[in-house]
Amino acid sequence: MPSPPGGFEVPLWRALAVFRLASLAYVCVLAVRDADRYDHPYAVGALILVMAAWTAATAVGYARPAWRRWPLLLADLGVVLAIVLATPWVVGRVALATGVPTMGVAWMAGPVLAWAVSGGRRRGTVAALLVAGADLTTRERIGQSSFTGVILMLLAGVVVGHVARLAASAEERLQRAVELEAATRERERLARGIHDSVLQVLAMVQRRGADLPGEAGELARLAGEQEAALRALIAGTSPASAAVLPDGTETAVDLRTLLGRYASTAVVLSAPATPVPLPRRVAGELAAATGAALDNVGRHASGRAWVLIEDEGATVTVSIRDEGPGIPEGRLTEAAAQGRLGVSQSIRGRVADVGGTVRIVSAPDAGTEIELTVPRAQR
Repeated sequence: MPSPPGGFEVPLWRALAVFRLASLAYVCVLAVRDADRYDHPYAVGALILVMAAWTAATAVGYARPAWRRWPLLLADLGVVLAIVLATPWVVGRVALATGVPTMGVAWMAGPVLAWAVSGGRRRGTVAALLVAGADLTTRERIGQSSFTGVILMLLAGVVVGHVARLAASAEERLQRAVELEAATRERERLARGIHDSVLQVLAMVQRRGADLPGEAGELARLAGEQEAALRALIAGTSPASAAVLPDGTETAVDLRTLLGRYASTAVVLSAPATPVPLPRRVAGELAAATGAALDNVGRHASGRAWVLIEDEGATVTVSIRDEGPGIPEGRLTEAAAQGRLGVSQSIRGRVADVGGTVRIVSAPDAGTEIELTVPRAQR
């Protein structure tokens, strides 16, 4: 796929044009030096003119992303192969045997680099093998220097292709980051607009209608719930977000997402600004235990509750606090004996199953605080 204008591959294409120009100048220097040793000096001059014209054509062609496709790539390879294969006739077998360089010399690496930039290591290797094979066929005797040229050409195709793919990958990541930043800014702009209009209206309806009887009070309650839900949506706690644990071995979920559904006018949720990733099972059990604790608050405390998420690195703690009448001493033991297992099973049991602990602090008329602590790493 061609790179967009201004992409990270553009400097590579420009460098390729400079390389072809410099290597053509080197061919010209060698042609002047060895002119008296060629079998057909005028043919050598004609080939150099062809090489110069093709260098200009490829510089213009590869500068346009829409042209960096198979027609130009194949034509580039074909022209270079034709010039390399013409070497035995224009230079002469005798001259080649005495050490006169072939016509292509370094210039014939041009299509190898072009294929590598356009398609990566594999395409560069294919082009290098084709050009190197054509070069070897022009020689009557193949020595160590011949193989050295082949190896250098292969290395050029592999290394340049690898760099080109890294550049393309970096460009894709940068594009995604730019799109994400733009989406985040738009979201923040919408959030400011919603906060200045919709949220304020809902809050006003909830405040003024909270003490009204009948349908007016119900409308105020619904307005308060919608305000809380909308605030959670703006904060990004509503959609289920996935994360990956630091070791990259297990998919995790953001605990803030699971607990965000409990936020309302009666439940205040406080969470870190950054994700709190936990293994899916651990996060699910912790959220269910939190829900059970909030159910108890609704049945027995009949007031507001506060939920706090604390990410302590190795562990995560969720605290649920209310301002209810508290739990009398021995009440939990008595409830378990009577078969009411809300705390022992729905809360303690769930947390214990994932290796966590539960701490309950309560006193008459002083409210209740439940701390649910789970380890981040599961054994």
